[in-house]
Amino acid sequence: MRIAMLLLNQGRGSGEVARNHTRFLIERGHNVHFIHPRVGEGVDGAVNHDVTLPTDVMPVHEYLPSASAGQKAVSTMAADEARAYLPAYEAALEAVADSVDVFYGHHANLTAIATAAVARRHHKPYVLFLHGTGIEPRLHGGYDDEIWADIDDAIRGADGLIVTTEYVRDELVRAAVDVPVERFIVLPCGVDLEEFRPGNTGDVVERYGLPEQFVICPGALMAAKGPQNVVAASKVYCEESTTVFIGDGELRAELEEQLGDRGRFLGFVSSADKAHLIVAATLLVAAPDKKEHFGIIYAEALAAGTPAVAYDGGGVGSVVTPAVGVLSERDPQHLGEAVRNLLADSMRREAMALAGRRRAEQLYSYPNLVGQLESWLNTLAEQHCGST
Repeated sequence: MRIAMLLLNQGRGSGEVARNHTRFLIERGHNVHFIHPRVGEGVDGAVNHDVTLPTDVMPVHEYLPSASAGQKAVSTMAADEARAYLPAYEAALEAVADSVDVFYGHHANLTAIATAAVARRHHKPYVLFLHGTGIEPRLHGGYDDEIWADIDDAIRGADGLIVTTEYVRDELVRAAVDVPVERFIVLPCGVDLEEFRPGNTGDVVERYGLPEQFVICPGALMAAKGPQNVVAASKVYCEESTTVFIGDGELRAELEEQLGDRGRFLGFVSSADKAHLIVAATLLVAAPDKKEHFGIIYAEALAAGTPAVAYDGGGVGSVVTPAVGVLSERDPQHLGEAVRNLLADSMRREAMALAGRRRAEQLYSYPNLVGQLESWLNTLAEQHCGST
C-alpha cells in the first residue's frame, strides 16, 4: 500500500504517533510519504516531503508560551489568515497524489481540509487521526466558523476516523461532529517495550544522585500539565518518598520554592534518561488540570513496571486500571493520600508492576497496533474502490 501521511507541524505527542506509524508501516513493506513543514530528515525509509509555508509563523493546535511569536494556534486565526496556509499543504499532497493509494491526515485542523480536498480531487480514500488537541478548542468556542465548517465537512466525508480512546471519540469528536461510531477505530498510542523495559535504568540513579525509592512526575512545567498539583500532593507523602520532576517550563522557579526539600527538578533530560528514570522510579504520578485524552506517560509507566497514580477523568482510565495503578479524585490531598498508601504497600506495588508490564505488552506494542491499522486501511481502501 502507498500512503501519504500529513501533519500540521512536527508535533510532540501526535507527531511521535505519526512517526511510529510511518516506521512500522515501512517495516511491513508499505511505501509512506511523510509530510509536514520543516520536515528535515523526516523518518528513515520514508519519502519525506516539506510543506513550504507562506510565513515564518508555524500553525499549531496548542500555543506554547516558550515558542513566542514563532507559532499561532489555528483555532485563534481569522478565516483568511487560516486559509492562507491551505495551498501549501495541498501542494505537498498534490505532488504525491498520483503515487499513493490512501491519504492519512492527522488532526481536525487545516490538515483535515487539505487531506479531504486532494483525496476527493483524485477519487481516493482518506482517513483522519483525530487527536483531542485539534477538537478541544472548538468545544470552547475556538476556530472561525468558516474554517470549522470545512473541518466538519472533512471529518464527515472521511472513509475512516482514528482516535486513541473512547473518551476522545465520544466526549470530544462526537460532541463536535455527529459521526456514527462505526466509522471509528480506537487505536491507542504505542510504547517502545524495549526502551521501557523493567531493569533498564542505565546509570541514572548514580548520575543524578537519586535515592533507592522516589516518585517521578514527567511533563512540561505549565499549569495545564498540573505539576503544581503534584507539588501540593507531595506534602502528604514526603516522609515516605522524595519527588523528582523531569521537564521544564515557566513555572519552574515558583514550583521549586514551593517544593522545598521534598524533591528535585531535573529540567529537560534526554529521551534515554527519561525512559531510565521512569523505569527506576517507585511510582509515576501526574495530575493535569485538563482531562487527558490518552496520556502516553501512563503507558510508558506500565511498560516499565512502574505503577501510576493519577487524577481520574478523560482517557486515563483506559490505560490505568485498578490492577496496574490508582486513579484519585481530582485534588492534591486525595492524590497525595493515594501515593502514600501505595508507597506503604510493597506487595501491591509488585503485583501492579507485573500486571502493568503484561498490559503494555498486550495493548501498547507498536508492531501489533500498526498491524491493526494496516488491516483497517486495507479494508477501507477495498470498500472505497467498491463504491466508486
